[in-house]
Amino acid sequence: MQAEDARLKRLDTGDDSRGWEAVGRLDIGGKGFCTGALISDNLVLTAAHCLFDKHTGERIDHAKIEFLAGWRNGRASAYRWVRRAVIHPDYVFDGTAMADRVRNDVALLELHHPIRNTTVVPFETDARPSKGDSIGVVSYAHDRAEAPSIQEVCRVMARQQGVLVMSCDIDFGSSGSPVFSFDGDQPRIVSVVSAKAEVNGQNVSLGTQLQKPLEILRAELAAGGGVFAGSENARVKRVTVGGARSGTGAKFVKP
Repeated sequence: MQAEDARLKRLDTGDDSRGWEAVGRLDIGGKGFCTGALISDNLVLTAAHCLFDKHTGERIDHAKIEFLAGWRNGRASAYRWVRRAVIHPDYVFDGTAMADRVRNDVALLELHHPIRNTTVVPFETDARPSKGDSIGVVSYAHDRAEAPSIQEVCRVMARQQGVLVMSCDIDFGSSGSPVFSFDGDQPRIVSVVSAKAEVNGQNVSLGTQLQKPLEILRAELAAGGGVFAGSENARVKRVTVGGARSGTGAKFVKP
């Protein structure tokens, strides 16, 4: 028998948020925010679409993005600007194939300076979970922007075309949120929140692939990639969000 999904719990106090300080808010040049998580002392994992202007479809200069580690009620455990950023090479912002844009919706941000703070411990990553597995999500959202919230138990409903369909409770601002497996001694990141959607009248969240894309992104940074190319090379085709469907059977909405 499957456990019921847990309710969102706001991490308001120092005790509540202990161990989750490596999840932070990404403030994006005054145009909104996403959620990101440290996977090393200078690398933040998030969703690729967070690096695009949703109105123009142009790539945002990542120098205007600030990572607020453990942001809670007006203070962060660390503040860092982004030095370089790489997105999955097969990601197309608002491409027409929903499964393609969700499963490749991964970005890796290199910070200007490492975060070497004993209270901010980067997370390890792990293989993506299977259908029926319990997972959890730590996220910010438009109505809870001042502190993260945790949903300690939600579940993988399906794995289709490289996309995780999950029962987790997300909203606008949750893009890039780490999806955790709690198998073992420490939580490990197994996916990144890409979108919210609707399947047969039920609200669901969609998560990316992680392991292979992460290898690609690390290699690109190691090769010197991730320098901002400017808007001329970053323009992309736009489609109407919410109108596309694919083999996942989900109506797509960006969080």
